[in-house]
Amino acid sequence: MTTEHAVAPPERVLVFAAHPDDIDFGASATIAGWTARGASVSYCIMTDGDAGGFSAEDRPGIAGLRREEQRAAAKIVGVSDVTFLGEPDGYLEPSDAVVREVVRRMREVRPDIVVSMHPERAWDRIQKSHPDHLACGEAVTRAVYPAVENPFAYPELEAAGLASFRVPWLWFYGGPAHLENRYVDVTGSEDLKIAAITAHRSQHPDVDRMQERVRAILQENARRARLPEGRSAEGFHVVGINTDETIAGF
Repeated sequence: MTTEHAVAPPERVLVFAAHPDDIDFGASATIAGWTARGASVSYCIMTDGDAGGFSAEDRPGIAGLRREEQRAAAKIVGVSDVTFLGEPDGYLEPSDAVVREVVRRMREVRPDIVVSMHPERAWDRIQKSHPDHLACGEAVTRAVYPAVENPFAYPELEAAGLASFRVPWLWFYGGPAHLENRYVDVTGSEDLKIAAITAHRSQHPDVDRMQERVRAILQENARRARLPEGRSAEGFHVVGINTDETIAGF
């Protein structure tokens, strides 16, 4: 288990999510810390989020509203590059078409770290494992190895100038707690995270309870990371894809 405090931030990060607001619940405090120290962070949201929300008044324009909410939330933590794949909410699959678009974004951004929802179900809190979340994680995993680094996978992308690219690191959020092996001390960024989540106003019938629970989860993460009392943390399952310990094909 590793706990990050003041290590050098990555230069470029690409973050994937199934729905608008997933990133803000899972990783926005870490992202706020990275952007504050100069990292360039991009978001890619896979679905329209059109099945979310609690108000019938929002239904006709819910997809557009959720895009606006996500852009506003991203701005709070220093992110301006937000793209949407437009898949239907509740029906996301790690299909060839979705994987191709994930590969495209990876080759466009060429990140040091790819951040994604986890492909494995978390039984400790089943809400983390919405089927779209699992599909997002699986699509990103299929893309990150081997497709994005294989020039013969999706040759139309190579022909369009999007050259194959080796992703160094893959960070999963929202997965089973027992797989978390990296904690980021986000003490001081709690309010930014809460503000980013709250920006998704269509998703919160009880804002006060949501904010209280998010702060409690951050403190629970810090206890698992063995940080001092009163600290906050976000947890990740970090996987090395192309590092000093890996070799091609193994």
